[in-house]
Amino acid sequence: MPDDIRNLAREMLHDPVTVQIGIVAPAKTVSHALYPVKQHLKTGLLEELLRQTKTDSVLVFTRTKHRAERVMERLKRTGYRVASLQGNLTQGRRDAALDGFRNGSVKILVATDIASRGLDISHISHVINYDMPDTTDAYIHRIGRTGRINNTGEAFTLVTSEDQEMVRALERIFKKPLERRTLTGFNYDAAPSPTELRSIRPAARQSSKRVRVHSRA
Repeated sequence: MPDDIRNLAREMLHDPVTVQIGIVAPAKTVSHALYPVKQHLKTGLLEELLRQTKTDSVLVFTRTKHRAERVMERLKRTGYRVASLQGNLTQGRRDAALDGFRNGSVKILVATDIASRGLDISHISHVINYDMPDTTDAYIHRIGRTGRINNTGEAFTLVTSEDQEMVRALERIFKKPLERRTLTGFNYDAAPSPTELRSIRPAARQSSKRVRVHSRA
């Protein structure tokens, strides 16, 4: 269970009990695609993906709380109806973000793994992993937010060179290679701005984490 969810449970619940049984498997109603990209170009590629893709509601996952806020602010400046959901928010702000996402006034929710379990909103058409999760279980739970109640969904993952071990772990779970895609017209060779250079350093430290493959409770 991700640390964000454990911490939230400790804050809000009294003596919570966690029960998990069986094998965690990917939903068959969701298609998957990887978008290889350099770390500093992720936000630009995300914006281009949103521009070129017909979506209903989109759930974007980041690895850290700070990055969820930064991506949300960037999308808001671009003109999207967007909110964030992460553990540092007050309960009132979390409720407002979820209510807006449910009723359609918010079209994009940028979240940490706090939203990967228990979020049951049937009209989520796309899950986009801005950051690759740390475990295969986390990936499966994230993409399980789409393709619900007989609907189909799409899962896009932005991957860097540091994510290759996790990609191989996912392909072992799926028992086949995952599709790699590129976007026509996007400049994959653009140099990073000073702001983007500063944002790369935390991601580089995070990428050194060991990949964990979980299949049973």
